[in-house]
Amino acid sequence: MNDQSRTEQGQSAAILPEPFVKWFAGRGWSPRAHQIELLSRAQAGKSVLLIAPTGAGKTLAGFMPTLTELATRAKRKPGQAHRGIHTLYISPLKALAVDIERNLGKPVGEMGLPITMETRTGDTPQHKRQRQKLVPPDILMTTPEQLALLIAASDAKRFFEDLRYVVLDELHSLVTSKRGHLLALGLARLRSIVPGLQAIGLSATVSEPDELRRWLVSQNPQGDMADLITVPGGAKPEISILESEEHVPWSGHSARYAIPEIYEAIRQHRTTLLFVNTRSQAEFLFQELWRGNDDNLPIALHHGSLDVGQRRRVEKAMETNSLRAIVATSTLDLGIDWGDVDLVVHVGAPKGASRLAQRIGRSNHRMDEPSQAILIPANRFEVLECRAALEANYLGAQDTPPLIEGAIDVLAQHVLGSACAAPFYADALFEEVRSAAPYVNLDRHTFDRVVDFVATGGYALRSYERYARIKLTKDGTWRVSHPRIAQQYRLNIGTIVEMPELNVRYTRQGRGVAGRGGPVLGKVEEYFAETLRPGDNFLFAGKILRFEGIRESECFVSNGSGANIIVPSYAGGKFPLSTYLAGEVRAMLADPERWKRLPEQVADWLRLQKEKSVLPRRDEMLVETFPRGNRHYMVAYPFEGRLAHQTLGMLLTRRLERMGARPLGFVATDYSLAVWALDDMGHMFRMKKPSLGELFDEDMLGDDLDAWLNDSWMLKRMFRNCAVIAGLIEKRFPGQEKSGRQVTVSADLIYDVLRSHEPDHILLQATRTDAASGLLDVRRLAEMLSRIRGRIVHKSLEHISPLAVPVMLEIGKEPVNGGANETLLMEAADLIEEAMGPQ
Repeated sequence: MNDQSRTEQGQSAAILPEPFVKWFAGRGWSPRAHQIELLSRAQAGKSVLLIAPTGAGKTLAGFMPTLTELATRAKRKPGQAHRGIHTLYISPLKALAVDIERNLGKPVGEMGLPITMETRTGDTPQHKRQRQKLVPPDILMTTPEQLALLIAASDAKRFFEDLRYVVLDELHSLVTSKRGHLLALGLARLRSIVPGLQAIGLSATVSEPDELRRWLVSQNPQGDMADLITVPGGAKPEISILESEEHVPWSGHSARYAIPEIYEAIRQHRTTLLFVNTRSQAEFLFQELWRGNDDNLPIALHHGSLDVGQRRRVEKAMETNSLRAIVATSTLDLGIDWGDVDLVVHVGAPKGASRLAQRIGRSNHRMDEPSQAILIPANRFEVLECRAALEANYLGAQDTPPLIEGAIDVLAQHVLGSACAAPFYADALFEEVRSAAPYVNLDRHTFDRVVDFVATGGYALRSYERYARIKLTKDGTWRVSHPRIAQQYRLNIGTIVEMPELNVRYTRQGRGVAGRGGPVLGKVEEYFAETLRPGDNFLFAGKILRFEGIRESECFVSNGSGANIIVPSYAGGKFPLSTYLAGEVRAMLADPERWKRLPEQVADWLRLQKEKSVLPRRDEMLVETFPRGNRHYMVAYPFEGRLAHQTLGMLLTRRLERMGARPLGFVATDYSLAVWALDDMGHMFRMKKPSLGELFDEDMLGDDLDAWLNDSWMLKRMFRNCAVIAGLIEKRFPGQEKSGRQVTVSADLIYDVLRSHEPDHILLQATRTDAASGLLDVRRLAEMLSRIRGRIVHKSLEHISPLAVPVMLEIGKEPVNGGANETLLMEAADLIEEAMGPQ
């Protein structure tokens, strides 16, 4: 059946109540075909995935089955028990849940529908959460973490027994992480409580729809899929790359050169949403815009570390069109539809075609109007990446990350949550867990090991009573070993393990940490605050603050001045460069015809590189070697993202050390990797001692990787995260919270015990899996090493090449761990002059 006949059948089969017909007609509208089709399929009892472009009315489509059913539901009689939740709406962002409640409330109010809607997020007061349990709303808008809390409650069955629909918004963003694993297990539990439950998934950017279709429904039987409705793209966006008259930097991420042009774009539009990739970039950009805000335009800042009160004030101002510009991170890049945003400015490369499509969709949030966007590359390589992302957008290319197998630490958390709700039989829980798509391949042996871990902590820890969180009873069920276990579980639920943070609280200048202090501005990461000295100035919440001191979990500050300002850094803020964009950048480098669409100064840079060195073909990797000062350098250009390059750098320096090159350190960017040593690596490669093929052989991912990991601090940090998620280490206790330092010390001690006495402990296995897919990006590195086998191009140079300047400028800017602490500080002007001058 083709799309047309499906739509016609949907329109004839769907039942649209009279209030809806009148509401649409009164506005001169008619329901879109995909809204009617989704309603028809839902009324036929189907779960559905709707893929539609921004502005296509996905949200209304997703709620049409709910609204029409509730509109015709019989009224509750006096004295009759309150009904349970009818529809659960789950989004990845707290702000999105609040936004949907506001936007959906308008048609519900205008039609006079007897429907109650409420949000439940981490910001919802406790008294309201308790009241929601007693008098549930018809529609509850919440997050994956809150669902995990609700299903772990003893009254979960009563609370959810009337549930009909689960609406999952921005599904592509929910499913690709451990949050998605926790949510999938939560849905499996809901399907056990309500076997007829229907799921509706909404997304604008999906590369593999069938993966999401399986994710939405029970995988018992395996392979079942939800129905699919795909809406053709609306108006093509209008995207441009800033062609600044200023000099485009060779390296860096601030885009300071473009601030005057960004400000001018803000002046020429009603409301501009400015996206950056990290919170530190957001603070910097906001401060720079205010510095040049001669027109005193209302400009705001929005990111996840700001106090919730400040974020809500910004959101309210967006809603009332009171702002001319908002600088934001990913906190606003999903389906939020606030205000009259008519321009999106993306400062820095987007790192993914799908992410760019998502973000620019915030502009002119209507299907039939083109989104307006300007990309601002922060450096010369980012010009290439922005061009690749722009072309991908026009082609409709998607590069959302693939789904991964369900995480073991998340499963351990869910097992404990199941026991908190009610005693469970292991056989029944195993079947339930395997019905969730991420765990469909889970074997019984691994499941039993997870249950044993929750019950004992594992072989090496079973003598400690505190790790015995569940116990097997005579009737064959598992139940929590003590009521306090359930209380502690609810305090520590979730999969987002933030770096330890401190509240930023005002106090009087010079007062230090004495007294209670004033209002809280938000949070900074503990490790950053510990690098500050009293009197240091740093940017936060759009203000220049003076550091006064730390007491317990609070960082005390006063108003600072403009001298020697530091921008806070945050550990998990950088997105990896997508494989698709990396491939397109390599293709662009290899094709001079495509340089015509680049700014002239960037095209000249590539032409000069071709003249002085080599530009590799798309399937090749270029390795350049050259001397500088009393050091010898090797620069490789894999274009596989910073994570893969950092892992490669760590492994290469180990190999070069064994081969006698005496490496001193390395630095990695998204595009390239530089290693420096005391010995001439170029001569070694020319003499085949070793050959580049041997140096970059895939066997480095075997024993070399294992040996490096065993000596590395990285596994300890990954273990800390797994231990917190799995509940082995609790960050919060009733009435208190551990400091980040206490959590780290606890994790390190346990890690050392397990390494010595139980090296095959299930959490150590989970840690290695996480390290391979997260911090190390081993899969991508393996694919790269396979791709370049026999295709490495070596160019031995007397001087640095133009292409090598960006990564060389990074040396000395950030610390490098292990034996690579030796850094070489260079003047940028000298580097560039050497690269551009005659050879």
